[in-house]
Amino acid sequence: MSNKIILSADSTVDLGEELYNRYNVITVPLHVILEDNSYEDLVNITPDEIYKHFEKTGSLPKTSAVNSQEYIEKFKPYIDDGYDVIHINIGRGLSTSYNQCCMAAKELGHIYPVDSCNLSTASGLLVIEAAKRIEAGMKAEDIAKEVQSLASKCHGSFVVDKLNYLKAGGRCSALAALGANLLNIKPRIDVDNKDGSMTVGKKYRGKFINVLETYVNEQLNMYDNIRNERVFITHSGVDDEVVNRVYEILNNKNYFKEIFITRASCTISSHCGPGTLGILFMTE
Repeated sequence: MSNKIILSADSTVDLGEELYNRYNVITVPLHVILEDNSYEDLVNITPDEIYKHFEKTGSLPKTSAVNSQEYIEKFKPYIDDGYDVIHINIGRGLSTSYNQCCMAAKELGHIYPVDSCNLSTASGLLVIEAAKRIEAGMKAEDIAKEVQSLASKCHGSFVVDKLNYLKAGGRCSALAALGANLLNIKPRIDVDNKDGSMTVGKKYRGKFINVLETYVNEQLNMYDNIRNERVFITHSGVDDEVVNRVYEILNNKNYFKEIFITRASCTISSHCGPGTLGILFMTE
């Protein structure tokens, strides 16, 4: 008989409705503060609405973590009903959500937070790993420990087409953004899977669709032990032609059993803007 376990994740795992339903995942939305209004990520605001606001005003929203009381309010009904909760958090280098979830766990018990040390579907890969172990009948505490040990096996990176949003958010200078756009430079953003912090990796140059072909091949050639169960193509709003080309490249490898395409959440999208795409996968 399986244990009573609820699988939960921050809204930033970007798995999409199909996979949330397949693996019975509930989500806890981070907050998006736009002018004087606070929204819940993907509940009452979408990335496209943020983009429209930016085009109209030139201002970006702020994002904030889920606080411990919100986690308590979300999880307490399940715990009162006899469930344990496994929760996958966005990396602690990017948000205080993990620390807040740990505070809720200390107060309530029966909550097992996992620091994904990553973001987007690189965190989502851990959600799926947890789901598989729930299906196998493992205990919640053991699942959380085992999944936590897999965080360093998840690899996330993205290529950014235009730097307008990074400039508006103070993550690069106006001069750097102007130079990159004039020279058609597309930087790769790499996520450190030890804490979730982000750094600028290689800087590509050329048409976005051609840059992505180079990027995908380089990422896959970087490791000789990529797990073949699944790979994600996650983007913040990219033309279908470009997304389909990346899918075609991956599909032609005849390597991955499943290739998923998902849209990034508001929290992720508001920092990079439209025209950002990455492939995310696990190694052994």
